Amino acid sequence: MKQFTCVQDLGDLRSALAEAFEIKKDRFKYSELGRNKTLMMIFFNSSLRTRLSTQKAAFNLGMNVMVLDINQGAWKLETERGVIMAGDKQEHILEAIPVMGSYCDIIGVRSFARFEDREFDYNEVILNQFTKYSGRPVFSMEAATRHPLQSFADLITIEEYKTKERPKVVLTWAPHPRPLPQAVPNSFAEWMNTTDYDFVITHPEGYELDPKFVGRAKVEYDQRKAFEGADFIYAKSWGAYTGENYGRVLSTDRSWTVSSGQMACTDNAFFMHCLPVRRNMIVSDEVIECDRSIVIPEAANREISATVVLKRMIEGLEK
Repeated sequence: MKQFTCVQDLGDLRSALAEAFEIKKDRFKYSELGRNKTLMMIFFNSSLRTRLSTQKAAFNLGMNVMVLDINQGAWKLETERGVIMAGDKQEHILEAIPVMGSYCDIIGVRSFARFEDREFDYNEVILNQFTKYSGRPVFSMEAATRHPLQSFADLITIEEYKTKERPKVVLTWAPHPRPLPQAVPNSFAEWMNTTDYDFVITHPEGYELDPKFVGRAKVEYDQRKAFEGADFIYAKSWGAYTGENYGRVLSTDRSWTVSSGQMACTDNAFFMHCLPVRRNMIVSDEVIECDRSIVIPEAANREISATVVLKRMIEGLEK
């Protein structure tokens, strides 16, 4: 595998899931695979689960790891072409990227949407520059439009906890005091659309996602109706996608906060969230602390999804 930015890069999901469960039984089964190989993790944005789980995955495989926080201990990087660099950015990304590539074998990049220009964000300019200029295999640790390591872990978690072959999975928007990127909901929708699950997206009007990610999902504007008979509830906030509202907060309606009232409409559903989560904005205390909340096992599976991806990318170095 030469890159990992979306579900299609993983190939057959049944095979990937089988590999994930194999690794979960023995995380160090391939501990010699990454010997003398170096992973460089590059963060343009903050991270907890992604940083720790990806490092742990690399250690599971015997890799060396370097971590670089852009703008914190490194030169500030200019990302635009044609600019006169007379400001506070001392180095251009087009020189920095090939230098980074010369020190490692695989590169992971975390770079969120800026919400300044939808075309810039949705063209994945930062991630694609690393793919083009580093000379190394590149994987996404969350980009402007997708978070595939998270979505792979989400799929692993649903497969572990489902009690029926075709569960009903609901992605619900929830309020937040500031606009968040669409990467997690986009990616979750894209991955769910590759399964045969009964998949529903619910949100207030104005929060429609890019149709290419919505895919075959049913869109329901009545949250409680969407929750009826659900087996899994995946809560996430995101900023508006469409038109001049791109990146804006259009509503902070707390009636969309996932509480015990909404969960009572489900078929005793499991609650999921990628974390970090703002309690009593996204989800009530009683829901996230109940025995049907699987946010911690979901987060733990980030180590497993990252191990599978890195294993396949190391194997791809030899081809």
